[in-house]
Amino acid sequence: MPVEGGSSSGSASAARHPKQKRKAHSLSIRRTNSTEERPPGIQRGDMLEGQDSKLPMSLRSNLLDLFGQIEREFENLYIENIELRREIDSLNERLTGDGQTIEGGDPTKGALKTKASHSTSQLSQKLKTTYKASTSKIVSSFKATTGSRALCQLLKEYVGHRDGIWDLSVTRTQPVVLGTASADHSALLWSIETGKCLLRYAGHAGSVNSIKFHPTEQMALTASGDQTAHIWRYMVQLPAPQPPPDVSAPCDDDQDSSDREEGEVDGEGPCEVPTVRVPTATLKSHQGVVIAADWLVGGRQVVTASWDRAANLYELETSELVHALTGHDQELTHCCTHPTQRLVVTSSRDTTFRLWDFRDPSIHSVNVFQGHTDTVTSAVFTVGDNVVSGSDDRTVKVWDLKNMRSPIATIRTDSAVNRISVSANQRIIALPHDNRQVRLFDMSGVRLARLPRSNRMGHRRMVCCTAWNEENQSCNLFTCGFDRQAIGWNINIPALLQEK
Repeated sequence: MPVEGGSSSGSASAARHPKQKRKAHSLSIRRTNSTEERPPGIQRGDMLEGQDSKLPMSLRSNLLDLFGQIEREFENLYIENIELRREIDSLNERLTGDGQTIEGGDPTKGALKTKASHSTSQLSQKLKTTYKASTSKIVSSFKATTGSRALCQLLKEYVGHRDGIWDLSVTRTQPVVLGTASADHSALLWSIETGKCLLRYAGHAGSVNSIKFHPTEQMALTASGDQTAHIWRYMVQLPAPQPPPDVSAPCDDDQDSSDREEGEVDGEGPCEVPTVRVPTATLKSHQGVVIAADWLVGGRQVVTASWDRAANLYELETSELVHALTGHDQELTHCCTHPTQRLVVTSSRDTTFRLWDFRDPSIHSVNVFQGHTDTVTSAVFTVGDNVVSGSDDRTVKVWDLKNMRSPIATIRTDSAVNRISVSANQRIIALPHDNRQVRLFDMSGVRLARLPRSNRMGHRRMVCCTAWNEENQSCNLFTCGFDRQAIGWNINIPALLQEK
């Protein structure tokens, strides 16, 4: 999670030494279970004194007790295994004897043999069918992984931050650029085609936890661990496009990238770029980390979410607080606004998300939804009448705004889900995971693809956020992670839907 007012690299570096050499200590353990009795008059301490070890006597004694218990458990399992083998051998001998008697004896017992043989044949066939189905499932999973290369191709890597990237967003106006928010106290604007940094915002005194762009003007909204949200203007000029990279080279998606150093980043950071240090407006009514912020439809109001368990609604022109949205029992994790209506959804560590309705100027209503069993990391609106929520309980749920009593689809995953996003045109959900995977699902919960990840492409640490860009007849997905980089992907939507 983002930390207040500081970088996360210091705290994370203490746990990042996978290749550090460790001094090996030899530990001599003697059997002390029931099968090897101690000589009379010799205590455990006497047995340990003669052994060369730097461990304290009490610790060594506890270790001997534990290993003794483990050995006794293995001995019991070994004895049980021998008895079971004897019973199996005995049963095999009896079955063999019965078969010989039936063949040369009473013909009336032939029916019993036929029945037994039929049952055996059925069992054998069932085992073969089950094995074949399991094998086919494994093979199909490998096929899906291989096919994901053609469905999702690497577009560009955006390298330049000095710490993990928490959030990213794409501008809604021309020129179309990518924005990233990082724990290194900065937000960067990038050229999507060339991957070059165009502008740096350095007005915050803490980790920048989110970034969102104004719907019609060249303004950005950032939330920070310094307990404020900033609104700042930008002006950028796109560089000339470069030839597309060669992505036809084969790669192994199943090869782990953990052999690379955690702090190692390919490419070079941005050169000297224009820097904005003073915001146009500062929103500072929170008493804790501001974890997220977003524009209401029309761009005249702003909503922020904070670790002080409240969300605030501000007027853009005056920067004044309009409403304090309270009610969550624990820290907020995210907030999102509806693209066409005055609706806000906030998520929290209290396992709930809340829907705030500002369509009636005279009154605002709130509804609480308890659909998860762990922290709700994000909840977002779709262009239609749906809300999609993701959680640390490893599930993603799709809800209908007209009937929020129960989800219309539930996606179960193998890792916690971070800030999700939904494409506007095709309504495809992009799931960033703690285990560095990014998966794509449709609104009915059917898995479509997984982004390639190998030692040459993909994230090397937790993926924090995803964002879509569907301009110019193409569909691009952007991901960012705690490995200090953002990645752009070209998603082949027709092929993706055909695979479905």
